[in-house]
Amino acid sequence: GKKKSPYSMDANLLHISYEGGVLEDTWTEHEEDMWRWTKSPEAAPDTPTYIELTYRKGDIVAIDGKDMTPAHVLAELNRIGGENGIGRLDIVENRYVGMKSRGCYETPGGTIMLKAHRAIESITLDREVAHLKDELMPKYASLIYNGYWWSPERSMLQQMIDASQVNVNGVVRLKLYKGNVIVVGRKSDDSLFDANIATFEEDGGAYNQADAGGFIKLNALRMRIAAGKGRTQF
Repeated sequence: GKKKSPYSMDANLLHISYEGGVLEDTWTEHEEDMWRWTKSPEAAPDTPTYIELTYRKGDIVAIDGKDMTPAHVLAELNRIGGENGIGRLDIVENRYVGMKSRGCYETPGGTIMLKAHRAIESITLDREVAHLKDELMPKYASLIYNGYWWSPERSMLQQMIDASQVNVNGVVRLKLYKGNVIVVGRKSDDSLFDANIATFEEDGGAYNQADAGGFIKLNALRMRIAAGKGRTQF
């Protein structure tokens, strides 16, 4: 029969976690035969895999144009990511009860989803909404990590996050290669990216370069006042 694993292993649809064994020494490299889902980057294909993820209100609803349930999406991304050596983590965590603990994780699907989600948000989210969401993320993650999924504060944060995702629609194209998730394209009917304004070429008057001068001068007003008082430090 199969040899007993020296590790404590916990698996679900999102990840496999490993603890114990050689992982209790933070200097010892994890062993290759520990991993269940992912190939090592060295053993992954020498040619990249391209995939396209379709988003609706922040959720992936299709892979390469094929509609899928959320569970099917995650299972398929785990498979594709695992084949390409994606999603291995070796980290030391700070437990809620006080100690530090080293663990290894396999999250091929989750790794792909995080990178792709940021890509579709980059063209569909307002700047300040994106920044506020980034500030909320550590709090949200901490609540879940510490077991507060059913708390009223998690529910409140969820409503804010859901509201931010209304216009997060479109398609992200990724290149998966030897442990890397590389964004190579993103498009959306709700995109805030305007090529006429963002261009380095003639923009037809969409953006007045002279406006930037006044903006920069006003933005630096407090520094100019301080410099006039001879201050070079706080």
